[in-house]
Amino acid sequence: MKADYVFLATLMAVVAADFYDSKYDSFDVQPLLENDRILLGYSKCFLDQGPCTPDAKDFKKVIPEALETTCGKCSPKQKQLIKSVIKAVIDRHPDTWEQLSEKYDKDKKFKESFDKFLAEED
Repeated sequence: MKADYVFLATLMAVVAADFYDSKYDSFDVQPLLENDRILLGYSKCFLDQGPCTPDAKDFKKVIPEALETTCGKCSPKQKQLIKSVIKAVIDRHPDTWEQLSEKYDKDKKFKESFDKFLAEED
């Protein structure tokens, strides 16, 4: 019986490790979507052109892996949030999006798969 609990706990830990921290499932993206100053502040952090909030630092750490795996470790909610923010940057600040794309995917290796990811319905 005890072995069953140990196995279940181990299995849950492994499954949880396959996703980014769930605390970001409830990250409030509305301030970013409604306020260009905040949106550009995050973008500047990601571009090493400005200071980073603690959340932005965490996001910045996973950008390369998330891009490479097309958000493979993102929960469904995280995928939805990321798409919303990226689409806002693309629509309102295309020059900033180009800079981000150049920094994180200079050779355009992930462009096609990431464009498909952005186009997917949630």
